[in-house]
Amino acid sequence: MWDFGQSADGTTNPAQLRAERAASFGAHAAAYAEHRPDYPTTAIRWALEPIATPAPVVLDLGAGTGKLTEGLLAICAEVVAVEPDAAMRAELARRFPEVIASAGAAEAIPLADGSVDAVLAGQAFHWFDKERAFPEIARVLRAGGVFAALWNEDDLDVEWVAELHKVTRTSASLPSQEQLPARLPAHPSFENFERADFPHRQRRTAESLTATIGTHSHTLVIPTQARNELLARISDYLRGRPETAAGEFDLPIRTDVLRAVRRPVDTRTPQPN
Repeated sequence: MWDFGQSADGTTNPAQLRAERAASFGAHAAAYAEHRPDYPTTAIRWALEPIATPAPVVLDLGAGTGKLTEGLLAICAEVVAVEPDAAMRAELARRFPEVIASAGAAEAIPLADGSVDAVLAGQAFHWFDKERAFPEIARVLRAGGVFAALWNEDDLDVEWVAELHKVTRTSASLPSQEQLPARLPAHPSFENFERADFPHRQRRTAESLTATIGTHSHTLVIPTQARNELLARISDYLRGRPETAAGEFDLPIRTDVLRAVRRPVDTRTPQPN
């Protein structure tokens, strides 16, 4: 028996479990960088589409090891990164030494007002405290700038992927944290949010896909024995499916994107009554 995310009476404490999951990645930063998928260029370009600047200054917020940073650099964006976890930030700096990577969080961004054209969050928005994060994001954005959140999600319309998803669930799995918001976000600093999704894929083997799932927070916070048993079940499942049993295969992914444009700042002086 273990007590992560549990209260004194043994019931699950969602807030504590969420915090433990959010803080679980640093010790596995190298594996995260090796095994997590990138983001398709089509999704990144759609996120930045409202910006006219050909080489925008983009904040990668909650940048992790730089999975989204890599895609932004590929389209010639100027990237600054903010990441709260020191180990993840060190891995990003090792991979992309040309990118300034600063300690910070969505709720306390260490950048000047109006200093970036866009703020993008890859696989991170669900960890933010939205009430505190939205004002900070709006503060560092220029008027007309873009905020966008991206998620890579397994394509559950594919039968073997849906079955794999069932195999991978643990006692730490919380569906509300593993999916993009059921409703579009809203904040007075931003125009109405839009949503789009893009097909993507990751070339994997049974071994590398097992390792990929091993970097998911719901597998990182469970005890070592339970984690080893889970990864063994995943490996057995993949080796038993004709789609994944031999050699390399494509893992079907959907990349979901939410975006909104920063409203102009109202600088009008209130008129006296």
